[in-house]
Amino acid sequence: MEASFDSEKLRFPIGKFTIPELISESDTHQWISEIESFSNRIYNLTHSLSIEQLNWNYRPNGWTIKQVIHHCADSHMNSLIRFKLALTEEIPTIKPYEESKWAELIDGVDYDISASLKIIEGVHYRWTLLLKNFTNDDFARQFIHPESKKTYRLDEATALYAWHCNHHLAHIHQAIHHKGQF
Repeated sequence: MEASFDSEKLRFPIGKFTIPELISESDTHQWISEIESFSNRIYNLTHSLSIEQLNWNYRPNGWTIKQVIHHCADSHMNSLIRFKLALTEEIPTIKPYEESKWAELIDGVDYDISASLKIIEGVHYRWTLLLKNFTNDDFARQFIHPESKKTYRLDEATALYAWHCNHHLAHIHQAIHHKGQF
């Protein structure tokens, strides 16, 4: 079954993220809207899934739906902290984490996704509150990611996390569509 699927398309169903060359106010409003609506979209898609369905992978050797949900809670908590560091410090170096190892911890493979859905709801509420009150100067603030050795502006990070939300929703849709065939 694996050979009949494009592994790159399964891994990046909406394409890879690229930082936009130009970022408009309209762009940031759209991204904030996507971040704001993520908690409702992921809840509506997953809250009634069975244990069997939560174990479906989105690609061969990929994470299960439950791991994707727990990862989004972990990732977006970290992102909110990174945004707050950038708002309160001068170009801080953020702390990366081993997301693949986190996904294997007991809380990353738990069948009860309700706590992670609540975390996502709370984090996205607070994150959106911040984002909706950003000035142009706030969007221009930066942090350094030590793994990529890149400096990211908060408007770029907003684009990245709007993509991240849609990327993982596409993974869940993909797993549901293929009904655990991976």
